[in-house]
Formats: sequence, structure tokens, C-alpha cells
Amino acid sequence: MYRSNYRQIEFEGFDLPFSGGLRSDNRWVKLAKFIPWDEFEPIYRKTLSGSQNGSPALVVRVALGALIIKERLGTSDEETVEQIRENPYLQYFLGYKEYKDEKPFHPTMFVHFRKRINTKMLGRVNDIITKKANWEAAKSLKQKGSIDKNDDPGSSDSKNKGKLIVDATCTPADITFPTDLKMLNTAREKSEEIIDILHRPLKGKKKKPRIYRRIARKNFLLAAKSKRLSKSKRRKAIRKQLGYLRRNLKTIAKQSKECSLSTLKRRHYKNLLVIHEVYRQQKEMFDRRENRIVDRIISVSQPHARPIKRGKAGSATEFGAKISVSLVEGFTFVDRIGWDNYNEAGDLIDQIDTYRMRFGFYPKSVHADKIYRNRDNRKFCKKYHIRLSGPPLGRPPKQIDQKQKYQARQDELDRIPIEGKFGQGKRRFSLSKIMCKLANTSETAISMVFLVMNIERWLKAISFCLFFRRRYQRPITFFFGYIGSQSVWGYANVYF
Repeated sequence: MYRSNYRQIEFEGFDLPFSGGLRSDNRWVKLAKFIPWDEFEPIYRKTLSGSQNGSPALVVRVALGALIIKERLGTSDEETVEQIRENPYLQYFLGYKEYKDEKPFHPTMFVHFRKRINTKMLGRVNDIITKKANWEAAKSLKQKGSIDKNDDPGSSDSKNKGKLIVDATCTPADITFPTDLKMLNTAREKSEEIIDILHRPLKGKKKKPRIYRRIARKNFLLAAKSKRLSKSKRRKAIRKQLGYLRRNLKTIAKQSKECSLSTLKRRHYKNLLVIHEVYRQQKEMFDRRENRIVDRIISVSQPHARPIKRGKAGSATEFGAKISVSLVEGFTFVDRIGWDNYNEAGDLIDQIDTYRMRFGFYPKSVHADKIYRNRDNRKFCKKYHIRLSGPPLGRPPKQIDQKQKYQARQDELDRIPIEGKFGQGKRRFSLSKIMCKLANTSETAISMVFLVMNIERWLKAISFCLFFRRRYQRPITFFFGYIGSQSVWGYANVYF
């Protein structure tokens, strides 16, 4: 049967789906009750200036909550503000007392939120939320009387408990693929913009200096649009762009004597400093006929980004930040964010020490890639009775023990979840392309992805327990994390 309803009813007769109120089982309502907002207030207050002038800053619940909403929905800054304005559940999540059909703040405030909520603060927030998730799970089991101390696998005589999974990955920045010719062309265009700005006060009083803008652009396009650019033609095009850029920098130096560089905005002055360094690097590589240089700049707008050599099949080199991540029972922690290409094996000892500070004891086993299994890391793990995954150093034996073979296979399987976390962050969230332009805001965006993934894990764990509690009838043991220095295990009231 089909009934046409082509006529739109009047707005006064439009019924709200929540009957004028909010549902308590909504995901945003449950999440708002779970996050301990009051514990973040002292941490957030330290990042604010003590000046009494200007408009008051937004509270931590609005700042942190807006970043969580943006990452969970995968929207832009402008779209996130519109979603908050239209959705009463999102306004409740941000702590508003009532629904208001107006923008809560301007989209540009997201930049200030990322500057105030830095990676150090997000690390502490992540630790607090993770501990609260484990505590709530253990508390619910204790109230139901389902924890049995005799069945606690963590109550053995060994001081080491749990598994630590570590790995590193690259988070690409939102930049075009850099080439020498493209870098020089971008630097030349930025220098021409600075020349125009410095000439504005002298317009009509003095003739504008000649910069050969059209000819330089034409020469660049001749080389850039060529399908097969030989080495000699590429070198000739680079030499021309270096000449144009050198002329522009000399012109800026002459203009600075007549008009102070203080007239430039902060962004343009930063670009001028970057342009000088780009010219120095490109001129040095051109003279030496080399393609490598220390701290090579690959983007004028993001001079902090560096090429990260990965050796992957899809992309041998990625451009962005490199991060070291540890995974403990499904919860991820960002241990290091670096813009230079570093050896992640040097982070393992610090990651193990951080694990001990976080839980009160060393891990029983560490599951890592082959690059982590060097002599220093093996010596450290042996000292503290930590089993490092992988075969021992030296020549493999002729007869392999079946138990060792099974253990090596199991270690490789235990390392898979951290690869899944990287895939979740890059496919489901924004880890595959960081859209922020500044170094500190990009680091905040990276840390926010892992914070939201931990929140998602908690919500799925709650839904999982509720689903199995209603359907099945055989108890099964679940791991819920650590409380103090004791691991929490128990029989949940779920049924198979």
C-alpha cells in the first residue's frame, strides 16, 4: 500500500521525536555523564592567561567537548558549530542548561581550543578517562558479586602483569607532494606577495620594483606541464626559479630600508623567514648537485613538517609527524610525537617505564616489531623479567621447539590489535590527513584521535555487556584493566 503525503504540515504541528525532553539512553547523554569534566578544570585553567581584560574564556567542557564532537562526527570546524546549534543532545553534552537556536561560538575558536588543550593536557585527560572506564567496569562487577579473587589471573607471585603492545606510524599532513621546482615556485609567489604589501605605503610616490611575475610563472608552467622532463631541463628550470627568488629577496631587502618590516603581518613575516631558508637549502643542493639536506623544508605554510621514510609498498615516503603509540588492553596512549624521522626502538624503554608509572608494575610481556628487538632493549627487558616477543638473537637452532614456535606465532597475533588501531584512526577518524597548519595544533589533533578512540571503546564495551546480558546464559571471564596495582578480572553477568 502507498499513501502520498506530498503536503508539508505547518511548523506549529511538527512533533519533536524526544517529546520535549532528552532520552537518557542517548549516546551523548551517557558520554556526558561518563566524562569527569570537573577533574579537567584545574588542568585547563593553567593554560589560560591571568589577565582580567577581554571577554571570558569558554569553560573546559565546551572546549574539550567541541573537539570530541568534531572528531567523532568527522566534520569541519564550521560544520561542527552548525551541528551543535541544531542538535539539543550536543548542547547537553557541552553542558548547556537549555536548548538555544544560535551558534555557541565562532568556528575560529577551534584554533584557540587546540592551542590551550595541548598534548600534555590530553595525555592526562586520557589517563583519567581510561582509569575511570576501568573503575566503572570493576565497580559494576563488584556490586553484582561477580568478582572472584580465586579466579584472578593477576594474583600470581609474579610482579609483572599485563601485555604492552608498541608500534609507530606516520600521520600525513595536508600538503601537496613536494618537489624542488614546486617549492621554489611557491616561495617565489609568497615573496611577490610580500613585495606588494611593502609597496602599498609608497604607492603613487615611488615606482613599483620590477619582479617579472608573469615570465617566472610561464617558465614554471613550461616545466611543470611537461610529461617527460629530462634532468637537464629540470635543472635549467630550477636555476631560473632560483634567479627570480634571489632577485625578489634583494628587492625586499631594499624595501625594508624605506618601509619597516613591522608593517607585515605575523604570517607574512614568518613566510619571509621560511623563504630565506628555502632559498638557502635549494641553492646548496643545486650547487652540490644533491637531493638531500639536513632539516629539509617541504612546505612553506608548514615548515615543521618533514619527509618520513617508511618503505611501504603504497608510499615509500610520507610527509608529516611520526608517533610512537602503546596499547594496553584496548586502550591507546600516545608516547611521543616527533616531526623528524627517528628510530622508534629508542622509545621502548621509556614506554615500559611509563607503563610502570601508569599501573604500578612492569608488563609481563612486550609485543613489538622486529626493529625494537635490539641489544639494549633485550638487556633492559631481561633485567626486569619482561618477555620481549620474537626469536632470540643469533643463528636459529636446527631443531625448533614446538612450544617456542607456537609462542612466536601467538606473539605475532597479539601484536595485530595495534595495527587495527592505526587502521581505525586513519579510516574512521582523521589520522590519515591532519588538516591543522600549526605544529602544536596538529599535535593536539593527533592526540584527540586516540582520546576519542578510547571513548569509543568504552561505549562499545558497555553496549557489548548489555547485549550479552539479555541474550545468553553462560558466564565468561572479561578483563577490565587495573585498579591501583592490581589487575581486575571477574565473571561478568553475561551469558553464552
